Amino acid sequence: MTPRRDPDATVRLAGDGLAITADIYDPPTGTGPPVLLMHGGGQTRHAWGGAGGVFADAGYRAVSLDLRGHSDSDWSPDGDYALERFAADIIAIARSFEQPPALVGASLGGIASLLALEATVGEPPLATCLVLVDVAPRIEETGRIRIQEFMRSGMRGFDTLDDAADAIAAYNPHRPRPRDLSGLRKNLRERGDGRWYWHWDPRFIRHRSGIDGQSGIVHHHQLQAAARTVDIPTLLVRGRMSDIVSDESVRELQELIPHAEVVDVADAGHMVAGDRNDAFNDGAVGFVARHLPVGVE
Repeated sequence: MTPRRDPDATVRLAGDGLAITADIYDPPTGTGPPVLLMHGGGQTRHAWGGAGGVFADAGYRAVSLDLRGHSDSDWSPDGDYALERFAADIIAIARSFEQPPALVGASLGGIASLLALEATVGEPPLATCLVLVDVAPRIEETGRIRIQEFMRSGMRGFDTLDDAADAIAAYNPHRPRPRDLSGLRKNLRERGDGRWYWHWDPRFIRHRSGIDGQSGIVHHHQLQAAARTVDIPTLLVRGRMSDIVSDESVRELQELIPHAEVVDVADAGHMVAGDRNDAFNDGAVGFVARHLPVGVE
């Protein structure tokens, strides 16, 4: 069955001092346990492919967020995009639900989820389970540099959507170049100069050298410390072709979170949900269903 791709509603949620835009995918019953979907740096809430619809069809209320500074969410007035700011937004939104949600975070969304969980140690549980999508405390330098170069190159804009599609195809050569470019209009905006630009705050990446706009190597020791505090069921979904998460990254994560499960997705790179949406959905939905059952309060 082809998953639904259109959300039931687009809403504005209260983050930490600013508004976060989210697409809501409701289950057939109209209510269900919440699942937060959080994209990677430079992406938008549209990055999840059919995941929102698949979670909804499985009985969950899927909430796909635009992180601060991205797409239709508010951009930080002071230009501050430290990891802790993203984590604070996740905490505010997760606490707004009647029951703790499942957190599903890709790259930056996963890093921020780790810090959000660490920040709430000793408080009522923030989440029921955690799905990390191709991210771990150890982030490989080669992949970090490649992402950085891709994001910086897009800051100059593109003459046409075709040019943007070419840039994406060069970054993800294993993924077929899309013939229908309408989806790119969700992630780029045409400005007064007639050029197309990625729809995220340039201050997110400016003067920074790390993955997803963060300085350095995303503070490896900081993420190690956060991972050690995770005591909820955890799943790492890794793209087998990823240059961000290596075998060493996986081994370290399992030392830091001994109960963590790992699913390798063949023929997928860092953008796992986009590269192999079917395999990602099977692994993520099945894991969440075991730890956040539908119909159980």
